[in-house]
Amino acid sequence: PNRVRGYAGREDACKKQTLNTETTMEIKAADVMKLRKMTGAGMMDCKKALMEAEGDYDRAQDIIREKGKLVVAKRADRNASEGVVVTKIVGQKAYLLCLACETDFVAQNVEFTASAQAMLDVAVANDAADREALLGVKNAEGRTVEEMVTEKSGQTGEKIELAYYRIEAPYCAAYVHFNKKLGTILGFNKEVPEEVAHTVAMQATAMAPISIDVADCPADVVAHERQIAVEAMKQDPKNANKPDAILEKIAEGKMRKFFEENTLLNQLVVGEKETIAELIRKADKEATVIAYKRFALEA
Repeated sequence: PNRVRGYAGREDACKKQTLNTETTMEIKAADVMKLRKMTGAGMMDCKKALMEAEGDYDRAQDIIREKGKLVVAKRADRNASEGVVVTKIVGQKAYLLCLACETDFVAQNVEFTASAQAMLDVAVANDAADREALLGVKNAEGRTVEEMVTEKSGQTGEKIELAYYRIEAPYCAAYVHFNKKLGTILGFNKEVPEEVAHTVAMQATAMAPISIDVADCPADVVAHERQIAVEAMKQDPKNANKPDAILEKIAEGKMRKFFEENTLLNQLVVGEKETIAELIRKADKEATVIAYKRFALEA
């Protein structure tokens, strides 16, 4: 009897092994590729998900999504300071999207850039007004951009963040720095020569102006800078006996310098003696910048 039971036990084990082998054999490369296309996940992740789901595509997709959510939760406190910036201009609208990650290794992966571009394509196709709207938009496979971001986190094992902006103007331009970590979209009130638009976009990307002109410079920033200028003068022994009215005039002079350095139209063109406003007016006296957004990944 013992020998019979032992044989039966070995027979059951053999059956289980055969079943497991057959299950593995059923996960064909075509099935893995199909799931990869549906989710964008890596080949091994797709194969493991299909094996766990016993070939059920819907369940496999859920497994991949859950993995992404787990990674997101675990890495919430990490700093996503690497990534790629991509832009696109369609008619009178310009779009900028940044897909951020933790490491340069992931950021430089071709598939990561392709994912950023795919999300931008969804944004353009749906003309998403802002980041919140974009996260809820679905791609051709029926996945929201928010789900795409989560799945990307699962694929890479890193924290993934999304930034997105859109502007609208009669004529738009865009520029992305060669390292793909910073870029600018801006709009003009009318068409200008392409080389002028390119120069202005490069200037904005390199010099990081806080606004287009003095008038749209944030009030809190102006007040803070003015306060710093006044306090600095009061602490200078040379100004000890000067009346407040004189100190205010000196402060105004310092503020003019601040605006020249920090507002796009008043900045000097890099390497030149003319301002951005003068460069544009030289091409067209009525032209100016009316929309501007710059984004940079910060360490």
